[in-house]
Amino acid sequence: MPRWVIFLTDVLIVVLSFLLAYQLRFNFHVPPPDALKFRNGLLVLMLVRIPLLVAFRTYAGIILYTSAEDAMRIFSTLATGSFLLVIANMVLPNFLQIYNIPFSVLIIEFLVSGFLSTGYRMGIKVIYEEVSNLRKDKVNVAIFGAGQEGISAKRTLEQDRKKNHEVVAFLDNKGGLSGKDIEGVKIFDTKDDLESLLNAKQVELLIIASPSLSTMQRNKIIDACLKADVKVLSVPPVAKWLNGELSVNQIRQVKIEELLEREPIDLDMAIIESRVKDKMILITGAAGSIGGEIVRQLTRFNPSKLFLFDQAESPLYELEQELRQMYGYANFEVVIGDIRNSERLENVFNTFRPNVVYHAAAYKHVPLMEDNPSEAILTNILGTKTVADLAVKYGVESFVFISTDKAVNPTNVMGASKRIAEMYVQSLNNELQKSKPNHTLFITTRFGNVLGSNGSVIPIFRKQIESGGPVKVTHPDITRYFMTIPEACQLVLEAGAIGNGGEIFVFDMGEAVRIADLAKKMIQLSGLEPGRDIQIVYSGLRPGEKLYEELLNDQENTLPTHHPKIMKATVREYEFAVVAENIDRLIELFPTQNNNLIVGKMKEMVPEYISNNSVFEKLDLVV
Repeated sequence: MPRWVIFLTDVLIVVLSFLLAYQLRFNFHVPPPDALKFRNGLLVLMLVRIPLLVAFRTYAGIILYTSAEDAMRIFSTLATGSFLLVIANMVLPNFLQIYNIPFSVLIIEFLVSGFLSTGYRMGIKVIYEEVSNLRKDKVNVAIFGAGQEGISAKRTLEQDRKKNHEVVAFLDNKGGLSGKDIEGVKIFDTKDDLESLLNAKQVELLIIASPSLSTMQRNKIIDACLKADVKVLSVPPVAKWLNGELSVNQIRQVKIEELLEREPIDLDMAIIESRVKDKMILITGAAGSIGGEIVRQLTRFNPSKLFLFDQAESPLYELEQELRQMYGYANFEVVIGDIRNSERLENVFNTFRPNVVYHAAAYKHVPLMEDNPSEAILTNILGTKTVADLAVKYGVESFVFISTDKAVNPTNVMGASKRIAEMYVQSLNNELQKSKPNHTLFITTRFGNVLGSNGSVIPIFRKQIESGGPVKVTHPDITRYFMTIPEACQLVLEAGAIGNGGEIFVFDMGEAVRIADLAKKMIQLSGLEPGRDIQIVYSGLRPGEKLYEELLNDQENTLPTHHPKIMKATVREYEFAVVAENIDRLIELFPTQNNNLIVGKMKEMVPEYISNNSVFEKLDLVV
């Protein structure tokens, strides 16, 4: 509606309200003397109301978006005018006898004008929305969570002008709410058959708006929705709402990472703090997924200073900005360098004198390292050896090495290179025990795939789905263990704190996940149907890739610790002199760039290294 139409409508409402007020005041029989007062009073009323309508800009609001703020503006405008008229009544009764408007008329006119001015706006808005909804396909919605978050989600959906959402049910797992109503919508208990309930209500969309849901409960709800072909969305925590209000755009798809998460880990905060508080801490590979999260988690333990070491300039800069802007943390120093550059590392250790080192820098992509064995040994083995040797030279208290489950019975160059690095770190610790009472403690931690890390399968699948597919899975039976980045790094800190040197700690990774099932669920969570909207194709195992990862919590190969998710691996130990000499011989092969010679030497050092789906399988053949 044009502004001049709204303005004229507001003026007309004032006139009609004044007329109605007079009729009501005199019981619809206005005496002739008061009729003259009505005409003059209306003139004065217009002289007051019209300038105020202009000054308060009541005509400026778009009717389609009429809100409480518009109603308050109208109320303020009318209240100001009525106040001025009441003052005039009291101050000028003898001066303008023909003007005097009864107080009752002023009150009635104020109430009627306010009601009609806001009422017609809301009426037009509601009629428009209802007519618009008739043109849109109705979407039946169920909301899980009958608390404030659920109510806010309902109201937000009702204001969405792009889709006609109709909330047909609230779901909740709290006792005592079943059968009650919220704004006319019935609450159902999820102890009932959820899938049948969704079908009975013809639910097309379910929104999870319960912050207290456990991962197990969330998974159960989502599985029922996917079976019933119901799309699932999630409401973010209240702390992330914009200006304390929920918007439609914030109600997002459920991420597969949320379904693979496990219950929060109980950490021994005191023992971790005792190892890192007031300490100078060096983190290599600080710009990577694991290194960056270790940095974030260390900030809460009040270290003396953090040194962020990495060769990746842009990711390191992004981490620096995140720490300063999001965390408000500035007690760190960014150091650009390569762990293969011994002179640069020597300067770092000599200048900063770290007390604790978290060594996360490494090449980790299996197919790439299978094609580039010389780079794998230079970074993963020589780089680790260089950092470890300098840690000893400069009296570092503890050195935590980040390894991988692919070092267990390795089938690829990457896993074998990490196993050799493990052997060096562990044998170095054992050698130091013989001669140095207060030596550097070398602790190794192993874990499997990390959700959302750089290059991991989930971001790759997500991009493939967004581009319309297909989603590429290497093998229909391939399985992997998954852990979230925060969970993995929490366990790294805990293991690093409880280690006495020489241990290889392995983490409870939970149940193995079939990658094909993971791909299907991600497609379904996107509101699409596998095989129809998005195809899944099998590309074959990549070079060096295992079909199944080794079980890290096999009771025959591990010993328990005080933490139920951390175990100590029982592995073969090696003499330091032998390991060091073999590594020297291995690195001497780098200039040859002969992959067969390099991998052959690695197999000699790690007898259990048997290549799989790789050109290096020929080296395993017994002649």
